[in-house]
Amino acid sequence: MTLLVPFDGSALSRTALERASEFADYRDEEVVALTIIPDDEEFARERGWIDEDGTYDQAAVCEEFERTVQEVAPNATYRCEHPETSDSMTATVIDDITRTIRHVADDVDASIVFIGSENAGRVSTPVTSVGSPVSEDPRYDVHIVRHAD
Repeated sequence: MTLLVPFDGSALSRTALERASEFADYRDEEVVALTIIPDDEEFARERGWIDEDGTYDQAAVCEEFERTVQEVAPNATYRCEHPETSDSMTATVIDDITRTIRHVADDVDASIVFIGSENAGRVSTPVTSVGSPVSEDPRYDVHIVRHAD
């Protein structure tokens, strides 16, 4: 089994990765840190992944997150995904990210998903959170990090 940590570079996602790594040592499980990079420059800017005047180089963003993950959790496996966009007219980038997290959780046979994002940390069900849709899947437990240590 695997512990999956969606990683967006926020303080809460770092804490989630740290906690998952500690938990992995206890349960002798693998940790997979997952970054999802949508093809949406505004989304990247809003999250501070690129400067206001910077170019959105998705490969560079993945590489930077991989370096960060290795600093925080050297034993973690890193995975960078680009979500497929939905055909639904009402689907959002968050929907695409959520769908990708659930797909990867299934792919790696996740036993627990450690969620630590700015939105999931505030409440479990805001419109812009992956917390609620990811936590609805009964195939794995969910640990939501609400406070960065």
